[in-house]
Amino acid sequence: MIIGIASHKGGVGKTTTAIHLSAILSNRSPCLLIDGDVNRSALAYSKRSTAELPFRVVDEKAAHRYTPDYKNIVIDTGAHPNKGDLAAIVEGCDRLVIITEPEIMSLDVLPEMLADLEKLGSKHHRVLLCQVDPRSPALDARAVIEQLGARVFKAHVRSYAAYKLAAQRGTTVNEIPGEYSGEAWADYQAVARELL
Repeated sequence: MIIGIASHKGGVGKTTTAIHLSAILSNRSPCLLIDGDVNRSALAYSKRSTAELPFRVVDEKAAHRYTPDYKNIVIDTGAHPNKGDLAAIVEGCDRLVIITEPEIMSLDVLPEMLADLEKLGSKHHRVLLCQVDPRSPALDARAVIEQLGARVFKAHVRSYAAYKLAAQRGTTVNEIPGEYSGEAWADYQAVARELL
């Protein structure tokens, strides 16, 4: 299965989602994470790891060498893909996860991407709310997205400090001690169940 992770805005949790979904998928079969973001955030994340991540991370320019060896592939795409890049992402993925925050600045740019996906005839994309305040279920944001005619994950990813610590250490949030790291990991497990 090839899963693309995309957003129309940077800093919304795209790489964090790619890292955590890759870790979950690697429990089923070997997983490859292709870093297609210009910042190469997933590669930088993996290089900070003191212990090896349970999946391989490669630059998109080297991906052709590795893809035949993996049943599950996650692609961390660049933020704000142009129409050509978005068309290639849609063609190349079995599932496409569109990341947004429940904040107005993120929701403002979402309709353009959804309109582009509709023009491309995409049927396999779904919107995931990330960085949701743990005290709020983000019902308003979910309603806005649904009014745009988009499919939205029932699960959402709450904002916990454990994600920042995991990124600093180059690991996944389930490896971080703390009372909320288990809840943070459970959020991505719920997303993976819906995705698969």
